[in-house]
Amino acid sequence: MSKKVYCLAQFLPKEGQEAALFQVLQQLEPNTLREDGCLQYRVTRQITSPFAQGTSFPIVFNEIWADLASFEAHCQRAEINHFFEKYCLADDGLAQAWNVCVYSDEPADFDAPKLG
Repeated sequence: MSKKVYCLAQFLPKEGQEAALFQVLQQLEPNTLREDGCLQYRVTRQITSPFAQGTSFPIVFNEIWADLASFEAHCQRAEINHFFEKYCLADDGLAQAWNVCVYSDEPADFDAPKLG
C-alpha cells in the first residue's frame, strides 16, 4: 500500500464551451507537473466506445499525488485558485459544473494497531 492520493476532477462545460474549457485545463499541466509530489496530471476528454458506455462529465483530470499534503498544497496554488474563480465560479465562466474527488489505495484502518 502507499500514501498516494488519486484525484479525479471532472468538468461539465457550458453549452458550446467544451473545446475552450479543455484548452484552458491543458494549460494547467506544465506548472503542475513540476510540483513536488505530482506523479501524474493529465486532462482527458471522454470518447465513445461500445465497451465503455457509462456516464460522466466529458472532461476529467486524472491525477496521482505522492500524498495528501502534496495534493492539498496543489489546491492552494494561486494558478489553481484563479482557474476555479475565473472558469468555474464566475457567471461568464466556461464550466457549468465540476466534481473533484480524492481516493486512496489503502484499506480503511490499514495501519490501525491490532487489539487483543
